This record gives sequence, C-alpha cells and structure tokens, in this order.
Amino acid sequence: MALGAVIGVLLGLLGGGGSILAVPALVYVLGLSFAQAIPLSLIVVGLASAVGALPKIRHRQVQWRLVAIFTLTGMPATVVGTTIGKHLPQNVLTVGFALIMVIAGVRMLRGADSTGTACQLTDGRIDWRRCAGRSIPVGILVGLLTGVFGVGGGFLIIPALVLLLGVEMPTAIGTSLLIITANSAAGVVSHLGTPIDWSIAAAFAAPAILGSLLAGHWGVRLDTRRLNRWFAYLVFVVAAYLILDTCLNALPG
Repeated sequence: MALGAVIGVLLGLLGGGGSILAVPALVYVLGLSFAQAIPLSLIVVGLASAVGALPKIRHRQVQWRLVAIFTLTGMPATVVGTTIGKHLPQNVLTVGFALIMVIAGVRMLRGADSTGTACQLTDGRIDWRRCAGRSIPVGILVGLLTGVFGVGGGFLIIPALVLLLGVEMPTAIGTSLLIITANSAAGVVSHLGTPIDWSIAAAFAAPAILGSLLAGHWGVRLDTRRLNRWFAYLVFVVAAYLILDTCLNALPG
C-alpha cells in the first residue's frame, strides 16, 4: 500500500513523522475509528522504525544512553497515555491529534540545522547528569503522546536531541527511531484487548518496513530540508481537514 511506503520513507529519512499521517490515513482512507487506528498505527510505525534503525546501528549512529533514558521514562508514560486515550471521546481525540499535527508542522518548518551544546562539556563529551535531567521530561511527554494519539513523537524527540542535547542529526535520527520502536511496543501491549485487523496491519506494515529500510540506507546522501518543508505543508492541510470534518459532524443533522 502506497501510504505505508510513504510512512516508512518519512521515518527512515526524518526519524519521525510517519505516524502523523498513519492515523488519519487509517481513519479517512480505510474508514476506521480512532480507537481502531491507534493500535494499528503503533504496530506499523513501531516495525518500520525498528527496521529503519538497522542502518543507523550498523553505522554506529545511535546514542544508546539516551535511548535508555527516553525509553525508561517513555514506556510507562505510554501505558498511562493509552489508558487516558481510551476514555476520551472521538471528537476530542480528533481535534487533539490535529493540534499535535500543527505543532509537528511548525517544528518541521523551523528545522534543526544547528546543534545545541546545552549538555556538552568543553571537550565535546556529553554531561550525562545534566542530560538526564533535560531528557526525562521530554521522554515522559513523548510517551504520553504515543499512548493517547498513537504518534511516535519523532517531531519532539529530534529537536530535543539536536537542539537541547547537542546530538548530531544522523545520530539523532537513529536514536529517535529506537525510542519510537520501544514506545510503540509499549503502546501495542497496552492495546492488546482492542480488536486488531491484522490484514490491514500487514498491508500497511510491509511497504512501510521496505520504505524505511531503503530510506535509512540511502537517506544519508539526501538533503532533507526541502522534504521537511513540504511535509509540514501537507501536515497543515490534513490537520485543517480533521478540524473541519469534526466541526461539520458536530453540527445538528
């Protein structure tokens, strides 16, 4: 399925962003409810992120300590977020997801070309004590968003790693993909009681995995700044449609 391939390519190139399109695609293209779409999104995004991270691991473009910090805080938060999301009405989930899309789009337009040094010592090494204090709140927030909305949170992880913690972009992408994988796995486990259409999951996951693997392998040669910009515009359009559709459905017959 073409949408699955697009999701995988975005994950492989940008270290996130795929789930921003996965949930709306499952809802508006396949006619699923948000409750059905969220666990499917987590399965597809989790698998594609895991495969997309393989080239980064081979090239040693992963900061394993940050993966540990983000996952140890993010996975429990994902379980909590899942519980919260199951009790929210469909229109609240839709509008909330649209707002998350707007935030993600703004972040993409701002870019992350510069690298912060907030957690670096004068010799270039990372001050892990300081980094842990800055990473934990972000890890918790990303986990909550993953559980409530089924998003991987790459649009928050990447700027946190690059601008706040001083991680180089290629390493930030590999690190982000592993964090998304772990949080998605926690979200899927939290949704085990929800009926899942495994044929749809397979139809989305297979091309997403292939797209992520190819993008992760070849993406190091591409300038992703233009892709970021156009993807942000697409995100704004989809977010506007989500809000408009929710408002129209809320009108009396």
